[in-house]
Amino acid sequence: MEYVVVGSDHSVFIPDLARFRSGAGRLKGLRCIHTHLHGEPLSQEDLMDLALLKLDLMLCLTINSKGIPADLYYAHLLPKNSSGQSWIVEHVPDIGRLHFNFSEFIIDLETELAKTGAGLGIDERERTVLVSVTKASRAEAEESLEELKELAITSNLLVVDSIIQRKTEVDSRFLLGKGKLSELVVRALQAGANLLIFDGELTAAQVRVLTDHTEMKIIDRNQLILDIFARRAITREGKIQVELAQLRYLLPRLITKNTAMSRLTGGIGGRGPGETKLEINRRRVRERIALLNRELKEVRRQRKERRKKRGSMGLPVISIVGYTNAGKSTLLNTLTKSHIKVDDRLFVTLDPTSRRFRLREGEVIVTDTVGFIRDLPGDLLEAFAATLEELHEADLLVHVADISNSRLEDQIESVDRTLNNLDLKEIPTILALNKSDRLNKTRTAHLAERLGGIPISALNPATLSGLRKAMEDIIF
Repeated sequence: MEYVVVGSDHSVFIPDLARFRSGAGRLKGLRCIHTHLHGEPLSQEDLMDLALLKLDLMLCLTINSKGIPADLYYAHLLPKNSSGQSWIVEHVPDIGRLHFNFSEFIIDLETELAKTGAGLGIDERERTVLVSVTKASRAEAEESLEELKELAITSNLLVVDSIIQRKTEVDSRFLLGKGKLSELVVRALQAGANLLIFDGELTAAQVRVLTDHTEMKIIDRNQLILDIFARRAITREGKIQVELAQLRYLLPRLITKNTAMSRLTGGIGGRGPGETKLEINRRRVRERIALLNRELKEVRRQRKERRKKRGSMGLPVISIVGYTNAGKSTLLNTLTKSHIKVDDRLFVTLDPTSRRFRLREGEVIVTDTVGFIRDLPGDLLEAFAATLEELHEADLLVHVADISNSRLEDQIESVDRTLNNLDLKEIPTILALNKSDRLNKTRTAHLAERLGGIPISALNPATLSGLRKAMEDIIF
């Protein structure tokens, strides 16, 4: 079947091509052939459309002053290559000299794209490209992307590329400029990616526009974190809190999906068929949120009862807090000889765990909590309020930080900011600088003195004597 679109001498309208074939290493199976009446070669706009629409070819035929076909230019995308080129433009001075089997060429091109993009099918994980559009410095953007990469790996994604665009003013609609967007599409195609993750929070309108222009799945940092929490939640309480956070995140995006539809629910123009599908979805989400809030209220009541029982025993409470993957659960295991699951991944622990622990002066209760992260979504903080209420009952907070992490001070500041937002800064806090075995003694001592922390290795009980003494001095 052949499709012909007719335009004017100034422009041609290209319709929605979403229904045409797509996939990793696949082009659209469509070629755009048009004329340039003033002898000009392919324009930058032509090349942008080639990339954004994933066309097989973009070809223009120039016409001379006598109306006779003259030079011919065609461009096609390239597989991943050392030069970093996204496409190549070929020039044929006379259409009569064109001897080229385009069908065979496109088949070979797609084969190369599939090879370089899909890694010959060895890794079955979903392939993703990370995107940062920021006003921050490149160093800050790279650090943030590195953390986003860790989150993606935790969610069992394969990160195949990343792209940073620094802008003084971020485009509220597209985020990226059209040139950068076309580069992003080509790089995703070359890498065989079908998912773009943006390092920041996207509005519903931005997701819609980016999806329309790239024809790829688009998520933001908050959605990725919510997905990780959904995978890791085990207990009924954890599942309630994660679902609540997801629904709170979804609701405004349902509302803004099509504001015109929401006006049809009553009054003039709204009688007849009843609620629209959008309105029904919104109502169901709100009802589910109300139900989960009631269940969470019951969870809080049960927690309060448990805290009362602990309080009646007169045992002091020590809560372990810190950045995710800093070693909080490992420390709890070592202190209390427990066997809580630990892993070198982000957000392994979602549900709080309490264990008894004996110091020289008496017993205490030690509680491990969910790890914090930079810019933790507000929906998650709100949903996990029941869990974080445990912290308000603590007599002491042990803030565990990874001393070997290059972003150590940023992570400490992020946790401190979260604790401050939770009105927990009045509780005495000990800074435990974990993983000190990964640094030399001089460097460890320097950081400990400057940050006012106690160096430890949560894997080695012999290094915890200083931390235990500091606990005793505050608790007893």
